[in-house]
Amino acid sequence: MDRRKFIKGTVAGAVGIASATNTGLFAAEPISRHSGHKFKYSLAAYSYRQLLGGDLKSLSLHEFIDDCASMGLEGTELTSYYFPEEVTPEYLNSLKQHAFKLGVDVSGTAVGNDFGYAEDDPKRKEQIDHVKTWVKHAQILNAPVIRIFAGHQKPGVDEGKTHNLMVSAIEECCDFAGKHGVYLALENHGGPTSTAEGLMKFVNDVQSPWFGVNLDTGNFSSDDVYAEMEQVAPYAVNVQVKVAVRGPDKVKKPSDFDRLRKILQNSGYRGYVVLEYEEGGEPREESRRWMSELREVMGG
Repeated sequence: MDRRKFIKGTVAGAVGIASATNTGLFAAEPISRHSGHKFKYSLAAYSYRQLLGGDLKSLSLHEFIDDCASMGLEGTELTSYYFPEEVTPEYLNSLKQHAFKLGVDVSGTAVGNDFGYAEDDPKRKEQIDHVKTWVKHAQILNAPVIRIFAGHQKPGVDEGKTHNLMVSAIEECCDFAGKHGVYLALENHGGPTSTAEGLMKFVNDVQSPWFGVNLDTGNFSSDDVYAEMEQVAPYAVNVQVKVAVRGPDKVKKPSDFDRLRKILQNSGYRGYVVLEYEEGGEPREESRRWMSELREVMGG
């Protein structure tokens, strides 16, 4: 048992878990890493969303992996949205085999979830079970991390209660994920995680060695988005890079890859830098072009 878990358990025993959570008593320590920074590169399947899903679907995930290999990437991020409705072990193994033969890691996957439902709402169990199902899928794929969301505050539920609901669900899923050797990485994705301050509340309150941050560089919208990235980068276990950032006015500006490089280097980040392309143009061409620029600026 680590120090933070021991402290939390002691406090919870005295005043109850509900009051111990979100008290500000706990401060997370940055992820301990050694030997300086190390960047590996991956592409998120979400970049190909028009090609992998919907009415215009024209590619399979196997073909997406082919593209990642042809770009010389170390990894491929297989977003859950583009898997068949019924995911079988045979299908997962076929993806793992295909990637392995091409010398590509499955760097991670990503799910859509909402942990803001009340304890007695059946949707809460559905959301938790969904994440646990994908933990088992990730284990088969040898994917070390799953991007998750916190969720949304529901009408009539105050902010503190919502936070506690989300924290407890994340901890339950992290406990399950840890038994399968998979990290859960919480993304800065609107709602309670739309700011670095909001995201850090979860970093401080979620008590699990299998929990970290999925830093999405395009999802902050303050006057200084890079300062927010700098605040959460020491806790990142996965980084998704957008080619544009935005301020409070929601106007998009080109991402400063060099500034991002310095932030990640200074935090000692060692892991995947995943391009998640969301802008216009033909996805395959634009993803290849931006990946080349990202790697040139960011280095190894």
